[in-house]
Amino acid sequence: MRGKDNRIHELNTLKTIAEKLNEATDVGEMLSDVLRELLHVTELPTGWIFLIDEKGQYELAADYALPAGLTWEQKKPMCQGGCWCLDRYQDGRLKKAVNIITCKRIEEAIEQKWGDTMEITHHATVPLRAGNEKFGVLNVASPHKKKFTDEELALLESVAFQIGTAMKRIQLVEKERSHALTEERNRLAQDLHDSVNQLLFSIMLTARGTKEMTEQEDVKEMLTYMQELSQEALTEMKGLIWQLRPQGLENGITAALFNYANVLGLKMACNIEGVCTLPNHIEEELWRIGQEALNNCKKHAETNEISFELSKTESTVMMAIKDNGRGFQYDESHSIPSLGLKGMRERVIRLKGNFSLQSTLGVGTKIEIIIPLK
Repeated sequence: MRGKDNRIHELNTLKTIAEKLNEATDVGEMLSDVLRELLHVTELPTGWIFLIDEKGQYELAADYALPAGLTWEQKKPMCQGGCWCLDRYQDGRLKKAVNIITCKRIEEAIEQKWGDTMEITHHATVPLRAGNEKFGVLNVASPHKKKFTDEELALLESVAFQIGTAMKRIQLVEKERSHALTEERNRLAQDLHDSVNQLLFSIMLTARGTKEMTEQEDVKEMLTYMQELSQEALTEMKGLIWQLRPQGLENGITAALFNYANVLGLKMACNIEGVCTLPNHIEEELWRIGQEALNNCKKHAETNEISFELSKTESTVMMAIKDNGRGFQYDESHSIPSLGLKGMRERVIRLKGNFSLQSTLGVGTKIEIIIPLK
């Protein structure tokens, strides 16, 4: 009967966690919720999850009831340095749920006297995976518990596999949404090009032709004004189409912004260092920021010459756009003066980067963006 009760308990655990995973749409929230639920149903006091990227960089993605020794200095012991479970993950030895002999992070917390460790010395660890794709590790621990049974490890492995599968599902959904958004942008851009763009061009040609058919100066003046308005609207429309569908972004951010500058009638001098490829989401955000900066230059700087810098290191990418135009009075103690500039800063903040704005009246304006690549 005892074995039957354990099996029922295990199935109920898997059912409860599966329901949580099926409802999940955000990886961070999902990992926290599932970890909490797993520890509750298994009656284990603490656990944590590391996500690990292709380069081996890890982050503490979720944790529950960590002992004080591991939360010292805003969880510093969990966010830096290596440990044995990560070593096994990196060199390929961690293929299934296993008992880790001792926890290096706990040992260091005890040695450095960072705080109470709840008398935890060991933990079980299991890789998060979906098929052959790996995402990180799940660790659980309990005071005085030095070994997990085969049944407990099998349960952890089942849960970890469910988590990995859910993470893959969320990734695919996000990619599908991104693809759908791109397709909608392309469709709208094509509609604008085929309808409004052609209509504006026709108005401009009609005004030019009509002007040649009249001798009345006031009528010619009005038709000339119509031509200028149509040309300005046509330029704005081309810029809008570019914003919806950045033709040339497939050739890199520099090529895309250089072409966009040409559309706006700007001369852009480029200086590129150490850049090969960038992650898609970062490249698209830099594209949107660069667009806004070029638009601002076109509308307000009263100059058509700008300089563009792009440099990349192992950990960051830097983009700077500068003009020697009219500038404006600004210092960092004041708020960002326009919605466009605020939008640029918000994009950078979402990427956990730094946004710098420098402008002096009569001297020019420079924006500089530094974004971490990890």
